[in-house]
Amino acid sequence: MADKLKDTGAISFLEAAVKISHTSPDIPAEVQMSMKDHIMRRTRIQRQTTEPASSTRHISFKRHLPRQMHVSSMDYGLEPPAEAEQPTSIGRIKPELYKQKTVDTEDPKKEAEKTCGKINFTLKYDYENETLTVRILRAFDLPAKDFCGSSDPYVKIYLLPDRKRKFQTRVHRKTLNPTFDESFHFPVPHEELASRKLHLSVFDFDRFSRHDMIGEVILDNLFEDSDLSRETSIWRDIQYATTESVDLGEIMFSLCYLPTAGRLTLTVIKCRNLKAMDITGYSDPYVKVSLLCDGRRLKKKKTTIKKNTLNPTYNEAIIFDIPPENMDQVSLLISVMDYDRVGHNEIIGVCRVGVNAEGLGRDHWNEMLAYPRKPIAHWHPLVEVKKSFKEWHGRAASFDSQGSCPSPKPPPTP
Repeated sequence: MADKLKDTGAISFLEAAVKISHTSPDIPAEVQMSMKDHIMRRTRIQRQTTEPASSTRHISFKRHLPRQMHVSSMDYGLEPPAEAEQPTSIGRIKPELYKQKTVDTEDPKKEAEKTCGKINFTLKYDYENETLTVRILRAFDLPAKDFCGSSDPYVKIYLLPDRKRKFQTRVHRKTLNPTFDESFHFPVPHEELASRKLHLSVFDFDRFSRHDMIGEVILDNLFEDSDLSRETSIWRDIQYATTESVDLGEIMFSLCYLPTAGRLTLTVIKCRNLKAMDITGYSDPYVKVSLLCDGRRLKKKKTTIKKNTLNPTYNEAIIFDIPPENMDQVSLLISVMDYDRVGHNEIIGVCRVGVNAEGLGRDHWNEMLAYPRKPIAHWHPLVEVKKSFKEWHGRAASFDSQGSCPSPKPPPTP
């Protein structure tokens, strides 16, 4: 009876497997044959054993069925879900590629704007005749200013601060690499060479309109490369410029601060090489000093007027009362003016000193604070009036009779 039950169980199990194969046409024939072989082998094994494990057969079948279904899916060549869900980069925008391209395309343009070619010249000083000889040799790789892709260059030569005496080379037609080979002589005493500057302006000649400026070269120190006893060849980059740089002159003044008294003293000593503002070739200069606090003008004072001179001497003191706690809020605007009896007075140039000033103006102010009760004097170059200076001139604030800066505002409460 036990053998008959085993046989009937095996037959019912085989019939169930056959029904699955008939009702599941998606399963290939090869897989179905492998299922039948597996069932037959399992039937033989069960006949040899005496364990009645019907539940074990169902578990074993469930264990093998997913494996066989997975094999059938592999036979049909279907891709696993993980691989099918992987994103593709085709047709997608990659911002890093575009960012790299913009950087690569901008850099050469910036370099091209700064590069205006080079110029070669020589310097030699004749100690016997006290004459400086400037020889313009050649220019190289100049930018094209004409529509034909070329230029008609020539060079103007100045020995600053004197602009009355100037020289000019011949015009070379349709070339970006002209060879000038021309010499020019400036009579100048040897003791003045240290304060002179060589200014070369390169222009493009235009017969029917204003000449275009290509660039300029300013040699601040004539003894930079040699003592000028023998002819020295110098190469310089031509700096981009649209107009010639104008030397407005310099002013010397001293600063002294007394912390105990809260008193700031600015002594205007003298000016030199000021720009001529009148038809006569001279100016009538005076100096105006404005006390600024938080961008607003609190008080202004002036020196006397010096008539018909470009190198005036003043030696006049201007005093402002400023508490020590307000020294980091104030600055001084020094303006050199040209007096005009008829019309408005013109500004020759300005400079500024204070904590928020730039360059020498900030350094001079910090040196004054580092050495209280001691006058500190420096030369300051004059610059053109900027928009910010014009705004300071136009602003006015209420101030007391002493011209002292108001106390700082309390910090806002959190």
